[in-house]
Amino acid sequence: MSPLAHCKTPAQHGFFAPEQPREEGCSAGELYDLTVITSAAPVRLATAADADDLAALLHDFNTEFETPTPGAGVLSQRLGALLGGSSTFAMLCGASPIGFGLVTLRPNVWFVGLVGIIDELYVEPSSRGHGIGTALMAGIERECRARSVEYVEINVDAGDDGARRFYERLGYAGVDPDTGEPAFYYARELK
Repeated sequence: MSPLAHCKTPAQHGFFAPEQPREEGCSAGELYDLTVITSAAPVRLATAADADDLAALLHDFNTEFETPTPGAGVLSQRLGALLGGSSTFAMLCGASPIGFGLVTLRPNVWFVGLVGIIDELYVEPSSRGHGIGTALMAGIERECRARSVEYVEINVDAGDDGARRFYERLGYAGVDPDTGEPAFYYARELK
């Protein structure tokens, strides 16, 4: 079992019920309990004043994975405006941020509360493998609960096996929870 967390059943955890254990030492049907994670680097809720730091990390993220980016300056302006509202929040890790998670909230016909969409989760390459991503996810889930979010979604590239294992270990499923069929994400940019 990881020193970062202990196991709980899906009913105790409050998210998807996976088919198999998600971490060594967890028995069948148990997941990471993100509520007990500790990290050497503190995780905190970002404010609009953190837009420059978030933008730099997001720009680095896109650059690392060869994804187009409008540049840190444009991203900072957009993030400052989004974080000033109530439908977007971000978690930062580290006094000089080494990672972040960005979440958009929306209403949904199937839930009384909100649905959270994890738009981005990134940890600087030199800080990976130390539980920072898991700590960020714990902070995201804690903030989601505080904002009455009932369901959390994230889109992961099919070929990104590491990210898929990471989210599955935390209890997220790549299948429809009602049917067990694979879940797909479709998108189209409107100009």
